[in-house]
Amino acid sequence: MRRTRGRTVDVTTLADLERRLDEGVRSLSGWRVRHLDLRGRPDLLQDRDVDGATFLGCDFAGDDATRAEAGGAIVLPSLADRPLPVDPARTSLYTAPELYDAPRWVDSLDGRAYAWSQEARADVAPGEAALARVLHDHAIDVALDAWRLGRRVVGVMGGHQARRGEQVYDDAARLGHLLGDRLTVATGGGPGAMEAANLGARLAGRPADSLAEALSLLAAVPTYRPSVDAWVASAMEVRERWPEARDNLAIPTWHYGHEPPGVFATAIAKYFRNATREAILLEVCDAGIVFLPGAAGTVQEVFQDACENYYADASGVAPMVLVGVEHWTRTLPAWPLLEALARDRAMERFVHLVDTVEEAAVLLG
Repeated sequence: MRRTRGRTVDVTTLADLERRLDEGVRSLSGWRVRHLDLRGRPDLLQDRDVDGATFLGCDFAGDDATRAEAGGAIVLPSLADRPLPVDPARTSLYTAPELYDAPRWVDSLDGRAYAWSQEARADVAPGEAALARVLHDHAIDVALDAWRLGRRVVGVMGGHQARRGEQVYDDAARLGHLLGDRLTVATGGGPGAMEAANLGARLAGRPADSLAEALSLLAAVPTYRPSVDAWVASAMEVRERWPEARDNLAIPTWHYGHEPPGVFATAIAKYFRNATREAILLEVCDAGIVFLPGAAGTVQEVFQDACENYYADASGVAPMVLVGVEHWTRTLPAWPLLEALARDRAMERFVHLVDTVEEAAVLLG
């Protein structure tokens, strides 16, 4: 089934692109424009906001591709005739240097895998490509099971839009730092609060002053738009500044490959299929999950986790801690429903609403 609505928009014909733009669309954020010859229609993208768009295997006139990249778009070459970028039979999780193995993200393993995954979609590619993705994700499952043996894993969920230098980013990093001293922190592996929590956990063995210095350095490049490369480079500098790291985990997906993975996790379980990734991320967090303020994605994770706890017996319930009383009772009032679900269930004493990350850290461990 071809997806035509929601978070992503797939555009595969020039007529479809023209139709959508004629409807008055100004922002192409979340669009995936694939294999179009735009050389004769440079006017189509004029005065359009391409921040967050992906152009895969498209032909541009003149410097239009460079201008699109400067506007925050990702421009990827076609990989249809190139070898499979990932090993479907790998036996270990990824590391950040492995994913970012080239100076430019589009040339790296991570960028090539994202481009290939978009060309290898089940609705446009032969069965071999779909099988390769399934085998790869199964291999990641096996490697992750081995990696987490003997560890107690705590999840940190939160918004991907938190920018370096903002209070919500700093709070997530401080939470990771507090939890990482006694538990293995896991996140969804993307930017924003996820990157921050992995950073804090990475530096959990160091004093708070080191974390504050790292946050100050990162604030110079607050987001991955328009340049993923600058965003990654600044994070790599922090890694080099503090090379010793406390183990922590990221579980991202190439489904949202236009959002680059953070580099602070020591182990990265990256999946092609997002549904698998979402389920695994919640499953591995046996020590509980902290939910920082977020939007639809974080709300989904709250109630996906609540469903698991709702049907669990007392021995299988994992704590849930929502941070931000105002956010979870007024801005996005998930707490009243969660509280009602938990009432008279085994999970009731395991769900909490607090206002600070320090309070959240005390409840877990």
